[in-house]
Amino acid sequence: MADIIYTYGGQPYLNITNQCPCACVFCIRSQHEGVGSAPTLWHQRDPAWAEIEQALEAFDFSQASEAVFCGYGEPYSALENLKRAAAWLRAHCPGLALRVNTNGLGDLIHGRPTARELEGLADSLSISLNAPNAQRYAALCRPAFGLPSFDAMLRFAAEARDIYPQVALSVVDVIPPEEIEQCRAIAAELGLPLKVRHMT
Repeated sequence: MADIIYTYGGQPYLNITNQCPCACVFCIRSQHEGVGSAPTLWHQRDPAWAEIEQALEAFDFSQASEAVFCGYGEPYSALENLKRAAAWLRAHCPGLALRVNTNGLGDLIHGRPTARELEGLADSLSISLNAPNAQRYAALCRPAFGLPSFDAMLRFAAEARDIYPQVALSVVDVIPPEEIEQCRAIAAELGLPLKVRHMT
């Protein structure tokens, strides 16, 4: 049975779904069964809300400064459970910062604007940019929605920037340095910081 909550770097991470519209060539889930304290992050089926709530109630968040929605799936793929879990944490752990690591394709997943759906719940969003243009994004991230995915992700980032206290774009350092700099320029144009993540 996969862990719903695991720890990484001393902080709790919530693995609420294995569904994702991308199949990134560098994705850690294609290389490792688990991460951090979790032997496996692969659910036999996505957990129901009752199972997520049970995991939340059983976990000791008292020593944590931040909880991160990030597992072997895209959190926005389980948007209703994401919102319920964030609301539970807001109610039960009021001093805990909440971050969502997302590919920014929630609008395409659900066919509606989703940037505001965590307003008042999430403190920060980290949005995977990963490429400097739509063609490279399609080749590296292999989104189910094809070339329109890149612009949809950028629109989501621009909307989120005006809603949440902290929003950042990220890239993984598997792309060439010149592409990282192009991504940095895109982030600057949006008025957002760029995080360069090391490939583990």
